[in-house]
Amino acid sequence: MLINLTDVLSCEEKVVKRTVETELQSFDISLGSFPLTEEKPLALILTNLGDDKLLIEGEFSVKAQIPCDRCLTEVEVPIDVSFEKEVDMKLSAEGRIDDLDETDFINGYNLDTAKLVYGELLVNWPMKTLCKPDCKGICRKCGKNLNDGPCGCDTVELDPRMAVIAEIFKNSK
Repeated sequence: MLINLTDVLSCEEKVVKRTVETELQSFDISLGSFPLTEEKPLALILTNLGDDKLLIEGEFSVKAQIPCDRCLTEVEVPIDVSFEKEVDMKLSAEGRIDDLDETDFINGYNLDTAKLVYGELLVNWPMKTLCKPDCKGICRKCGKNLNDGPCGCDTVELDPRMAVIAEIFKNSK
């Protein structure tokens, strides 16, 4: 959704509050597509700081279905996002790039809330997701989920430098 910022920028210290539906069904990144099961709308506060500077404050939350990093079981993870950004509206798009200002969600005097939500969700995405703190993962040989019980595979891994000695003992029996 695009929000026109001319109303906010028309007079100094003007504050505009908006509630915007995020309209995300899934979060698609290079790691995959993650369904979002629950979402709370984006609550925005736009404040004109004067001198063509805009303060954007917001918060929203979602629940995402993310596979456990050890056993690949789907886990519902709540992600609460709160942000505050100051944007200099005098800068052109090229000027923002030169200043390393990553405000690709502003185009002219329009605020693209979809890009803003996507960027903030990307920054707040969990680095590691576990179904439980003591998750045992999956077996390296057969792929069974070890949280459901042992799989029966031989899990002894010898030091590769000792493989020759192990072969000598195996042949001597």
